[in-house]
Amino acid sequence: QVQLGESGGGEGQAGDSPRLSCGASGRTFSGYSMGWFRQAPGKGREFVSAINRNGSNTYYGASVKGRFTITRDNAKNTVYLQMNKLKHEDTAVYYCVTEGGSGSMDYWGKGTLVTVSS
Repeated sequence: QVQLGESGGGEGQAGDSPRLSCGASGRTFSGYSMGWFRQAPGKGREFVSAINRNGSNTYYGASVKGRFTITRDNAKNTVYLQMNKLKHEDTAVYYCVTEGGSGSMDYWGKGTLVTVSS
């Protein structure tokens, strides 16, 4: 059974640069793409970033491109999201995701809350 566990959320201020981590278990980590989505209060889920199996390709949503960086360490079964120059509008629950057999992001973690005060 695939399990994802996020960490690194909390309260911060605009301009901070926290890093989120997501540990995965239940299958061969390096065999699957990983990603992050987020959901702000009262809004729908938004794509944040994704990374392919070996980390050679990364993708970003328009609102975070240039500020956030996704990386992965296949030896540690962990994906990271480095968040730089946080803005108040980055306040959201951040979910770690990974692909299922069909290639879509079928597995989701429970999420970690990031709150940014302006």
